[in-house]
Amino acid sequence: MSAEPPPEPEDAAASEPAAGAMPEKRPGAQAAGGLSLQGFGRPSVYHAAIVIFLEFFAWGLLTTPMLTGLLSFLSAPLIGALSDVWGRKPFLLGTVFFTCFPIPLMRISPWWYFAMISVSGVFSVTFSVIFAYVADVTQEHERSTAYGWVSATFAASLVSSPAIGAYLSASYGDSLVVLVATVVAVLDICFILLAVPESLPEKMRPLSWGAKISWKQADPFASLKKVGKDSTVLLICITVFLSYLPEAGQYSSFFLYLRQVIGFGSVKIAAFIAMVGILSIVAQTVFLTILMRSLGNKNTVLLGLGFQMFQLAWYGFGSQAWMMWAAGTVAAMSSITFPAVSALVSRNAESDQQGVAQGIITGIRGLCNGLGPALYGFIFYMFHVELTELEPELNSDNTALQGAVIPGPPFLFGACIVLLSFLVALFIPEYSKGSGIQKHSNSISGSLTNMPERGSDEDIEPLLQDSSIWELSSFEESGNRCTEL
Repeated sequence: MSAEPPPEPEDAAASEPAAGAMPEKRPGAQAAGGLSLQGFGRPSVYHAAIVIFLEFFAWGLLTTPMLTGLLSFLSAPLIGALSDVWGRKPFLLGTVFFTCFPIPLMRISPWWYFAMISVSGVFSVTFSVIFAYVADVTQEHERSTAYGWVSATFAASLVSSPAIGAYLSASYGDSLVVLVATVVAVLDICFILLAVPESLPEKMRPLSWGAKISWKQADPFASLKKVGKDSTVLLICITVFLSYLPEAGQYSSFFLYLRQVIGFGSVKIAAFIAMVGILSIVAQTVFLTILMRSLGNKNTVLLGLGFQMFQLAWYGFGSQAWMMWAAGTVAAMSSITFPAVSALVSRNAESDQQGVAQGIITGIRGLCNGLGPALYGFIFYMFHVELTELEPELNSDNTALQGAVIPGPPFLFGACIVLLSFLVALFIPEYSKGSGIQKHSNSISGSLTNMPERGSDEDIEPLLQDSSIWELSSFEESGNRCTEL
């Protein structure tokens, strides 16, 4: 077979960059510190799922919840905004590294462990970068399914790792568990470093890490200001806050409640976690896709909130073991809420604002992780329910609650909070393909140099597309002016 003739050389003047022009970014470019942006294959949802699984599997082995600090309320939008500028891979590496860094310190130095765990909470925002990564590599109609798979991977890691960690601890001691968790964390870091390709399109990244960027591009407070300016993102943020606040409080106390009030033993609690986790995987992979196609994004969020209200109310009124098992199946169905909300945010956010949009949602969840346990602890205290890890069996002081009308007051209170979240979500506008007109209007208005400046109330562009009514009116005005010209 004859070789193809070599291409004719281009004109030298055309091949050389113009004076003062930045050199073109070539494949295989490296980020700061020589970090290669290339990986194995094309960026895909599988890369994101593996990163999430390994990170939370490492923490799940320790049967210790991964702490997220209140500062993640600010750090999540900041890291998300920076990932919109510099790319996802460097911040995936940074968040996973600092999140998992305290793991080996558990056996090396308890003092350093508690010092680093407080710092790592600021970086425990991997989900915001991961969901932005997924948004980069998927189409809008695929995004909810992809988010469901990532969330299901997270659930799978929490289902499998605690049982493995408990077995290793009982058979070989805690030192081996910490060692295995450290190895898994290092494997995750190496996977990101070597195998995960950059997902942010090359044209959206600066040519080098030495390039200057404006503070406006990475200002997290600007994105927080948009919460008040944009009615849609404000409604979504309130919905997330009111729905995740009781969920965070439930995570902090529910298993102690099962043990000391309902009478579950360690084996039953492990089986309960496994059942809810497996059903959550099914709900977030199979049912979420079906619901999104048949009901739409907003109605899927409302359905998930409805399941959450039902399961919290059932936990609040339930006094028998079978009621907890039945409510657990409903709780698994309520797990569709978070990926559905994330898909709603992603579909309405611009492609260069995916990181900051997901960062706002992750930041609100971080805020709830700090407030939710305190809220539930206060309500348990008000109703004289004492939950402590020092009591392995059924607490005789709490057995009277089983015969009470409301054995679990915090859970019923949480159901009321979720009801408020449901009412707020009713006012979230449906996603409309008409937002494409808005994108077009931005390009048209930007091309007209003689347009008058907008007022101070319009200086901050809405983060989401659907809620900016003035954008549509500006499009009409722009069209009229184009006609006159």
